[in-house]
Amino acid sequence: MKENILKKSSLKRKTRTDIFFKGFFMSVCILCSAIIVVIIAFIVIKGVQPFFKEYIVNNQIYRISFSEFLFGYRWNFAPNHFGAGFIILNTIYITVLALFIAVPISILSSLFIVRIAPKKIGTCLQLVIELLASVPSIIYGLFGQAYLTRIVMKISEIFNIQTLGGQSVFTASLVLGMMIFPTITMVSITSIQAVNNNLILGSLALGASKTQTNFKVVLKGAKNGIFSGIILGVGRALGEATAVSKVCGNAQVGPTFSLFDTTSTITTTILSGFNEASGMAYDIKFSLGIVLIIIIVSTNIVLNLVKKKVGN
Repeated sequence: MKENILKKSSLKRKTRTDIFFKGFFMSVCILCSAIIVVIIAFIVIKGVQPFFKEYIVNNQIYRISFSEFLFGYRWNFAPNHFGAGFIILNTIYITVLALFIAVPISILSSLFIVRIAPKKIGTCLQLVIELLASVPSIIYGLFGQAYLTRIVMKISEIFNIQTLGGQSVFTASLVLGMMIFPTITMVSITSIQAVNNNLILGSLALGASKTQTNFKVVLKGAKNGIFSGIILGVGRALGEATAVSKVCGNAQVGPTFSLFDTTSTITTTILSGFNEASGMAYDIKFSLGIVLIIIIVSTNIVLNLVKKKVGN
């Protein structure tokens, strides 16, 4: 009898504890979601205003054209010309280049750490990558400004191409590639470690070499997780501002697809002169914020759809 009473009281305590933590975590989730919604709503409200509001500049009234903003190729030209079309293209172009740099290196590095390297060496390399993931973005930017710009400038001299002190599309892509490399690699390592060992042993038992097993069985089994890492990397690349602003040159016209030309992204344009901006030049930066949110959300949706198809 006493045992039954103790069991019932124990179950009640567990149930109360579960209810408490469920409510607590639900409250935290709702709070965080509400904060995100408020931030997005604030940016949208501020970002829409420039297209309906009139601004007085030098005693003349100006308005910003939405079509010119969306498809224009010059930024901050004359009183009311803010064309973000080339900035959008530049942002996507640099992100794609950074992925071409980082993704192969990340996948091969994670495969080496988990499947090829001795355990101690693999552990040390994994620790190094974790440290790289914790490095602040400004450090990557300063490294790029101090060293990568010099390397890119020397490369451009070989091809007799002038650069703005090495600040270019190529340098910005290298810096972004370095930044997203740890993110993709860490997720890929976890995904490769989660591959069923029976699949690996079965492949080896059927006569496949270790290399064939690693590329055709291990990577195939980990492809969903690897793709998740790529999605996280893309999100970081699209949202990075500080590091890229140090090496891109902040071009005011475009688009440019030459590796050695100066460029600019949505985030660097928002960051540039934000504290000094006022009136029209200040409000239009929130409009760029709306564009960035749309690009990030759209990219995540597209990549997740691709991930589902790849996973099948």
